[in-house]
Amino acid sequence: MNKKVLHTPPPSSDRLLPMWQVLLCGAAILILSMGVRHGFGLWLQPLTQARGWGREDFAFALAIQNLAWGGFGIFIGMLADRFGAARLMAMGAVVYALGLLGMAWSTSHLWFTLSTGLLMGLAQACTTFAIVFGVIGRNVPAEHRSWAMGVAAAAGSFGQFLMVPMEGLLIANLGWDQALIVLAAVLLLILPAAWFMREPAMATGAGAKREQTITQALSEAFAHPPFLLLMAGYFVCGFQVVFIGVHMPSYLKDNGLSPQVASYALGLIGLFNIAGTYMAGSLGQRMPKTQILSFIYFMRAVAISIFLYLPLSETSVYLFSMAIGLLWLSTVPPTSATVAQIFGVAHLSMLGGFIFLSHQVGSFMGVWLGGYMYDRFGSYDLVWYLAIALGVFAGVVNMFVREAPISRQMAHA
Repeated sequence: MNKKVLHTPPPSSDRLLPMWQVLLCGAAILILSMGVRHGFGLWLQPLTQARGWGREDFAFALAIQNLAWGGFGIFIGMLADRFGAARLMAMGAVVYALGLLGMAWSTSHLWFTLSTGLLMGLAQACTTFAIVFGVIGRNVPAEHRSWAMGVAAAAGSFGQFLMVPMEGLLIANLGWDQALIVLAAVLLLILPAAWFMREPAMATGAGAKREQTITQALSEAFAHPPFLLLMAGYFVCGFQVVFIGVHMPSYLKDNGLSPQVASYALGLIGLFNIAGTYMAGSLGQRMPKTQILSFIYFMRAVAISIFLYLPLSETSVYLFSMAIGLLWLSTVPPTSATVAQIFGVAHLSMLGGFIFLSHQVGSFMGVWLGGYMYDRFGSYDLVWYLAIALGVFAGVVNMFVREAPISRQMAHA
């Protein structure tokens, strides 16, 4: 006969990491890994001018980085779900540092793309949201999960607020290449935090017990429409945030504003996203997470529209940065918590990796299309308008996501 079952119970509490430890160490890792990557737009002009490259050359390498981040993330997620995340995080820290050194020393497009693109994409797959949220999902009770993910995402935003202005100062005082070398050393601070993310349940083998194989979990997810709709929405998220994060500094400089305005603007985005991501995670415990997602995407479209409509000034830039900051990474906690709620946590890092791959395909398109359009037409206008239209699309898509836990039919002897 067939019996309906829901998700496998979590490991017993004696095999779980303390919630404070997961949040503290996960936050430290996200502060460093996300903080560094959010500042890459500050290197666009000084690096391309020093090397004699076009903006599309720089944008293509970052586009490859985003694709590699998403592609590697699926397999990193599989490994983390099976063996734990700590060693992968430590490996990611070392690879991240090597990628930054390659970014500083590369003199050809090929080596720049390999280091800035592939190496750092792999590193980010090992040190950012999908893998950290996997640890949270396995160690934090469901009644606190969305809130905990909001806290971790807020830490990633604090990293942007903390690190981006620091990166701007390093470039101004040391030069763009020496600044990258300093950041490579700073990123090795991830190593001790990763050591404290070792999961006892994984070490004893309890983390390997599942009611589904990887193939079964993937077949179930891709046959379930809400999973595909979440992927579509996350594509838009990637397109918008990476286009803005990488190309807005150059957009502002093209329009006569100083580089410091861009640094402060990106820092404000990070500061206000601390509040935005925390609120999104907290609200996800009390109201439908898909309603939160729709609201975020609709408001992004509104914020970008107003920014383009108003005359460009330092004031308008800072107001836009505050508004878009509240909406920046606030999609992450409700999206990840929705996946956990629908499918459980046994394959959370892997399923989160697939959804994040969609995000990174959008990131590829956003960063590459920005560079391509600028080099061809001398303007970012068409990409800004596309970001608005996609925001409306994602808002509508998420209105149709049902977040109820999936029921599974399993054979019973």
